[in-house]
Amino acid sequence: VPELWLEASCAYVLIVTAVYWVSEAVPLGAAALVPAFLYPLFGVMKSSEVAAEYFKNTTLLLMGVICVAASVEKWNLHKRIALRMVMMAGAKPGMLLLCFMCCTTVLSMWLSNTSTTAMVMPIVEAVLQELVNAEEEHEVISTAGSTTTEENNATTTDFSSLMHTKVLSHVVSAQILVLPPKPTELDLSTKYQYQSRHDHMVCKCLSLSISYAATIGGLTTIIGTSTSLIFLEHFNNHYPNAEVVNFGTWFLFSFPISLIMLVLTWFWMHWLFLGCNFKETCSVSKKKKTKREEMSERRIQEEYEKLGNVSYPEMVTGFFFILMTLLWFTREPGFVPGWSSFFEKKGYRTDATVSVFLGFLLFLIPAKKPCFGKREKGERSTDINTFNPIITWKDFQKTMPWEIVVLVGGGYALAAGCKTSGLSTWIGRQMLSLSSLPYWAVTLLACILVSLVTEFVSNPATITIFLPILCSMSETLLINPLYTLIPVTMCISFAVMLPVGNPPNAIVFSYGHCQIKDMVKAGLGVNLIGLAVVMVAINTWGIRLFQLNTFPEWAAVSNITSQT
Repeated sequence: VPELWLEASCAYVLIVTAVYWVSEAVPLGAAALVPAFLYPLFGVMKSSEVAAEYFKNTTLLLMGVICVAASVEKWNLHKRIALRMVMMAGAKPGMLLLCFMCCTTVLSMWLSNTSTTAMVMPIVEAVLQELVNAEEEHEVISTAGSTTTEENNATTTDFSSLMHTKVLSHVVSAQILVLPPKPTELDLSTKYQYQSRHDHMVCKCLSLSISYAATIGGLTTIIGTSTSLIFLEHFNNHYPNAEVVNFGTWFLFSFPISLIMLVLTWFWMHWLFLGCNFKETCSVSKKKKTKREEMSERRIQEEYEKLGNVSYPEMVTGFFFILMTLLWFTREPGFVPGWSSFFEKKGYRTDATVSVFLGFLLFLIPAKKPCFGKREKGERSTDINTFNPIITWKDFQKTMPWEIVVLVGGGYALAAGCKTSGLSTWIGRQMLSLSSLPYWAVTLLACILVSLVTEFVSNPATITIFLPILCSMSETLLINPLYTLIPVTMCISFAVMLPVGNPPNAIVFSYGHCQIKDMVKAGLGVNLIGLAVVMVAINTWGIRLFQLNTFPEWAAVSNITSQT
């Protein structure tokens, strides 16, 4: 009877927390605190044990990454990368689409999906305004015209930064309900005078593709989204003896997925909004450019020139960006000994150690290049205070998603309670009816289920609810847990059909180019592409990379422990 009481109490806490997350009656972070007081009250876990679940290794990893992200944002490195790529692509819609999608994907690998979208959208908006507002008969923009365009750009940037601050202060990679402003508030009726249906389609296509590219980029690295961080921490907690998932193995598995998805999504978006005339929209020949496209390219060139030469803080940030990635890859590559093998004690250093160390250095390194001796000609001494570091604590606080930290901690607390009370074992026993199905069918059903749920429920909430259930199910059916967990973690990110699905969708929708029916139509295609690619990946190179065709020892040990 006491065991049944514990299981029932734990199930009650899980349901209460899930209801709060789904309904969003209170903020997601506040709802994540429910286990902190209900578990001790019901005698499921001690208060000190619950508290220990709220701050984990992944929190440190996130803090280090956010330091670099804050530096990228502060010194406009993202803007330089985006404009440079646009200059390479030119003003042809097809190439512009591909270029912006590639750029957003690359940024989203390292920054959160929300902040990437909020950073890239003002640049996209400025480019779109040039494409839409440019007149073919005008070769030179009049002074009045350029002033209006600048005012429009300022409005867009101001709104975007407001949206950025609003969204980031609550959440980085979680989904939240963001009600976009009414078109009248943004004065979209006067702002967007589409000269043709084609122009409108280009605007729809380009803005929607930013949201999808951010999602695709987030899949590529283990720190790309909060869902993969939650998965990693839960997996390492649940299976402490499993040393199979790290930054390197995740990247090797997911990079081909992102690449295939990026190409297929580009084709899908192009076909849906721009048609099949790839020769016309993707031509790089200068002869085929219209005066309007030449004018747009000139404007983009001017925007890039305004950034000036690459500054010292930009160079340091870029260097740290690359160094962090290299150190993550070479820590424990698997096929050769990594740098962690130079130390005597094994298992002490993780990816978090690297990110926090490099993040800490950004608070130490001065933003002004140290000059030993004479000052360089033309260098202004009043530009940056000599003693100011590259980032300050205020810059870090502005970008750090504390709500995500509490939310993820709440997820770990729930999972720990499920294991301690025996609820996860009970759920696993109920799953025995699925044993007659082939393993791939079980995984496919789980992926379809979470893809539907995640359209209406936040990503972290969805993965937190499903992880303990899927672990128990895998152990009961003797399936390698990774065979189910990895595809499900990826499919949870495909909340791309509604503005309320995730913050990038809401940001893109609020710019007013597309309607909900456009998002549903385009998002359904992206969802199906993602599901198909992930299922193919896990059944091909995923099996070899993670040895998924056997039930591993580390899962068997955990299974015995949870049943005793």
